[in-house]
Amino acid sequence: MGKKKGKKSKGVVEYRDILRLLRTEDRPMSGGEIQKKLGLTKRHRNSLKAMLTDLVKQGKLIKTRSAYGLTGRMNMVTGKLQVQRSGVAFVLPDDKRRGDIFVHPKNFRDAWHGDRVTIVITSEKRGSRNAEGRVVRVLERGKQVFPARVVRPMGGTALLCHPSDPRLDFGIVVEPEEGSPEALAEKGDILLVGPGDRINPNLWEGNILGYLGAEADVDVQEAIVKSGHSISIDFPDKAVKQAEALPEVPGEEDFEGREDLRALGFVTIDGATARDFDDAVYVERRGDGYRLWVAIADVSHYVPMNSPLDREAFNRANSYYFPRSVEPMFPKALSNALCSLNPDVPRLAMTVTIDFDSSGRPGDTRCFPSVIRSHGRLTYTQVNKAIIMKEEDERGKIAELVPMLDLAEELARKINTRRRGRGSIEFDLPEPEILFNFQGETVDIKPKVRNFAHQIVEEFMIAANEAVAEFLTDREMPCMYRVHPGPDDEKLTSLFKTLRKIGISQEQPKEVTPRTLQKLIDSVEGTDQEYLVSRLLLRSMKQAKYEPENEGHFGLASQCYCHFTSPIRRYADLVVHRCLKVALGDTHQAIPGRKQLTHIGGHLSSQERVAMEAEREILKRITMLFLREKVGEEFTGVISSLAEFGFWVEFKEVMADGMVRLSSLHDDYYAFWKDHQMIIGERSGRAFRLGQAVKVRLESVSLEMLEAELSIVEGGDDYKKFV
Repeated sequence: MGKKKGKKSKGVVEYRDILRLLRTEDRPMSGGEIQKKLGLTKRHRNSLKAMLTDLVKQGKLIKTRSAYGLTGRMNMVTGKLQVQRSGVAFVLPDDKRRGDIFVHPKNFRDAWHGDRVTIVITSEKRGSRNAEGRVVRVLERGKQVFPARVVRPMGGTALLCHPSDPRLDFGIVVEPEEGSPEALAEKGDILLVGPGDRINPNLWEGNILGYLGAEADVDVQEAIVKSGHSISIDFPDKAVKQAEALPEVPGEEDFEGREDLRALGFVTIDGATARDFDDAVYVERRGDGYRLWVAIADVSHYVPMNSPLDREAFNRANSYYFPRSVEPMFPKALSNALCSLNPDVPRLAMTVTIDFDSSGRPGDTRCFPSVIRSHGRLTYTQVNKAIIMKEEDERGKIAELVPMLDLAEELARKINTRRRGRGSIEFDLPEPEILFNFQGETVDIKPKVRNFAHQIVEEFMIAANEAVAEFLTDREMPCMYRVHPGPDDEKLTSLFKTLRKIGISQEQPKEVTPRTLQKLIDSVEGTDQEYLVSRLLLRSMKQAKYEPENEGHFGLASQCYCHFTSPIRRYADLVVHRCLKVALGDTHQAIPGRKQLTHIGGHLSSQERVAMEAEREILKRITMLFLREKVGEEFTGVISSLAEFGFWVEFKEVMADGMVRLSSLHDDYYAFWKDHQMIIGERSGRAFRLGQAVKVRLESVSLEMLEAELSIVEGGDDYKKFV
């Protein structure tokens, strides 16, 4: 006879039983008390101890000298330690209802940046989100492997190294094996190391796991960033085998149940170096209006949910782009070949058609699986010259595509006008482009050229994303929405206060909408203040995220939005494709439940931030390498940020910035007047404020700290002009 379903064997205990007991007893308990209360015998002692230890590692319990207690009831919090470049840190709690908790460096104990820790709250004002804490336990190391710079030999074969991440402020002693490449490492070379035992609070033993090369090599800098942010480079064997088993081209059997659109003149428009083509577009005239066709690579046809490729894509969450390399979400056999909408070959797609009236107002929408053929792989530069600039030579090179592209431009301008009319915010912030010579050395960092060819694609992708989100919402189907909450009230108040202090007279509107903020940007368009206002406004905005609940997209002034158009490089789009297929009746697809969608959205949002941080860091590192050759040169620039200890200046000649420390100003004693957003000399009244033009000299560059030190050559005004 089998046991009755749901009945436990005597002595079998689950984690929830322990947690329930501690909640019921409402007090910390020793291991022996827990054992007795749960009715366990001595033979269960070891297994119970292992479970208690595991719950401590998970951060759900705290172990004192003689008892275990619930973390939340012992004024303790678990979360991730985020160290700032200034040296202080904040813990981002696992409980998202709590605000971030400040931790002073003296209270780190042996925790590092990125560790998951338990902290005890040492001070917390009632009704305030500001709290301070002290680390009591490291639950999980955030970094098991990290790049480290060779600082100097220590006698014998030992080397003293320092982590490349300036937020990891300790030394590591390593012993290279005789005859290994690491044994030849010189000062400034980069090694991959794993931490060992602690020698003293600021020094650890370490194991060498690899040799990356000289720190001046851009490829080495990219490797540092990838390792530092735990970005995967190699695909697991099972994922590789799954990719290798896929066909090189789709077969006739793959076309069943799909609309054949191979005769339509779809084109892709991307950057000159792009290799993965997610989207293709086609526009035709319909009466006095238009029909837009957007075809998106059908990745879900080849990647079933929970397959090895799918699991790895979920872990990566997105592709990671670097100046000289890409770490794709899928192996290149998919991302650059089978799924990519390459020209003149059949490709499977999910297609959206949207009808627009003569003013660019969207109407009827259709979503369906298709097979397409791209009739042209175009670049933004090509389209700009041929369609926007109307250069005859370029038009002649793509003559058969020009009529459709002219119509595409016409429609895109009308869509853009309507979108701006509803209040969609346009941040015209230049993106940096790094230019290399044939030796791989950086020769310039300048604003990336952007033209209306980029806008054509952007308008069509936004329209398709909205159409799919509305399609799923109208049918009450699950969807992974792209949510952008409205700006933080405190940050907005601070923004408008700052604008007034720097001479931009703006009263904060009673109701803040995307339209009111766009009007603010429009009011300074074409002036020297445009860039600064856009930057300050962007800092006041909250980050967009992925969620299964529709809360709208503030920045786009969209009530219903998702990401659908890039499933080769964004996992969120792949989730939306699966939802769409299920809505269309595809029985071969499955979609997660709402709880799992919430978990997926949280992970994707988190990894998106990793990608953004990695992109910023590699730009900073390459910029420091570039500036090292320009020490002693003078630059003109604008003050972009202020702090208690100095101010940052963004250069006009090159897309880079540096800091002027107050300690470098020798003509007076200077202080930061936060309320006036100025740094003022106590005797002279000389003032430095946001947006002010200055001339500076580059004094030094630290690749270790990722900082450029500047001194003032010209600049500063009488503070009375501003108060």
